[in-house]
Amino acid sequence: MNNPNPDGKGVSSVLATLDEARGGLAVAAPKQIDQVTTELFTSLFVLESEFRFKPVVGKTYYLYRQPERFWLGLTPPAMLGETVAGRFIGHCVLQTDMTWTLELAEAVAADDEFMAWLAAKRAAFERRLGDAEKVDDILPVYESRLSFYRRASAFGVAHSLSRSMSASGISGLSYDEARGLLTDAAARDDD
Repeated sequence: MNNPNPDGKGVSSVLATLDEARGGLAVAAPKQIDQVTTELFTSLFVLESEFRFKPVVGKTYYLYRQPERFWLGLTPPAMLGETVAGRFIGHCVLQTDMTWTLELAEAVAADDEFMAWLAAKRAAFERRLGDAEKVDDILPVYESRLSFYRRASAFGVAHSLSRSMSASGISGLSYDEARGLLTDAAARDDD
């Protein structure tokens, strides 16, 4: 059978992108389950948004919501009208450990309907965590439905949080077992 890519062209850029996504492994600090789940939820929320660019650590991106989708853009809301971009949701930043942060816009944080929707989304995520045999099972190691850079970012999140969970001793535990460790630690602190 003929090799469709005998020179390996294109392979190096894919591998370089995945290596960069794994770059957060060097800075992945131990994290307890509450921090892991918050960072995972936020990162997954951002990665569900459409984008087709390679995100850069430390750069601010802008999350918008149109009726049918969320999308992450490079252009701040002051330069785009709501009729073009949709509703501005907040600022997103890719952290050095490859997780994402999201700072909601003031108007969005004050919107009871949006916050109730977000709380319901978080509750569904918590149920998914509770149903999983172990927390590691819901890390987005490979998400074929995502575009390339979103998939590479998900890969980085999964590897970073996996490494953080290993460092804190919660890797391989169920959500309830990991939360139990927090309860045990709090009880020891009270003694």
